[in-house]
Amino acid sequence: MSIFQLTWNFLSAGSNWTGAGGIPTRILEHLGYTFLSLLVAMIVAVPVGMYIGHTGRFAFLAINIGNASRALPTIGLLTLVVLLISRSLWPVVLVLALLAIPPILTSTYAGIQNVDKLVVDAAIGVGMTPREALFKTKLPMALPVMFGGLRSGVLQLVSTATVAAYVGLGGLGRYILDGAPQQDFGKMAGGALLVALLAIVLDLLIAGIARLTISRGLRRTASVRGKPGDAISDDASEVTNVDRSSAR
Repeated sequence: MSIFQLTWNFLSAGSNWTGAGGIPTRILEHLGYTFLSLLVAMIVAVPVGMYIGHTGRFAFLAINIGNASRALPTIGLLTLVVLLISRSLWPVVLVLALLAIPPILTSTYAGIQNVDKLVVDAAIGVGMTPREALFKTKLPMALPVMFGGLRSGVLQLVSTATVAAYVGLGGLGRYILDGAPQQDFGKMAGGALLVALLAIVLDLLIAGIARLTISRGLRRTASVRGKPGDAISDDASEVTNVDRSSAR
């Protein structure tokens, strides 16, 4: 029997859609890990990125630390944190948040820093304080780039949240982990397919929110696209630009 047939058998079986281990429950668990980690990452990365982009202080240090953290071994770090703290939800959330911080931090910094200085000077010239110029001028104009980093971070979280299963938690990673010793390739492929579909749906959702939030003129200038996967290439280009500017 082909892998496609095995995957279809797993996804079409009614027993896999009910109960504590059913697909809807696992999807909700996966979303829970993703959004909690995203919230923690945004609480840290957005204010720091805004501060660095607005003041120019600590830019080289922060961006390089963020880039270096991309190389962290997720499973190894998760195992270490679980051994040091406990086998519970929050160690998983903290480890996943570390993975989402770099793209969000980098895009926030790049978006704030790259706002045209003439626009900022004009805002201050009409009576805005530097703080008001940051929140009323720079932040709205930085949203296209920030959404690119957000999309990249969410894709990273959805794909990596499967590691929660390695410490006894739920999520779609359970199908991959539980299917391996049983050689249930349909369950493993079905779990992987569900993770991929969830990532695509969330990427399209964030792209839709960006279109509703960002003005048409800024969307045209920044070319915020709605195709799945665009966030990764956009974020990569922003990282390159930031690193070049920091090196100067």
